[in-house]
Amino acid sequence: MRLSARVDYALRAAAELAAAGAGPTTVGELAKEQDMPPKYLENILLQMRRAGLVRGQRGPEGGYVLARPAAEISLADVIRAVDGPLANVRGERPEHVGYRGPAESLQQVWIALRATERAILEEVTLDQVASGALPERVRSLAADPAAWD
Repeated sequence: MRLSARVDYALRAAAELAAAGAGPTTVGELAKEQDMPPKYLENILLQMRRAGLVRGQRGPEGGYVLARPAAEISLADVIRAVDGPLANVRGERPEHVGYRGPAESLQQVWIALRATERAILEEVTLDQVASGALPERVRSLAADPAAWD
């Protein structure tokens, strides 16, 4: 699995917002806390706002807050907001990619990969990431030494 810098920054900023609670956090604060370029982060937050994940608050006490409780926003929600559908092949959904001959079963592999990816990314919420209380299944998979190779 390959995650873009855009997705990495979006997830890190979302985790910061989840940890901040109800109070707004400025782009500058988010960028400084996670060592990200503020201008790039601003564009990412705009995408997340369009997707209904964050709200912007103007004024001297302004900044960004999550639009829903952190326990209701999955990592998959954030990834889709900034990067589109999970697990695509050459920009296409796996069910729209066809193969012939010996490569024909690759489509099933890509669909299974997407299902596995979804199972984890839709299960883990921003609240769990921010608090470090990840689901047992995720902790178990990450504890396997083979997962780190």
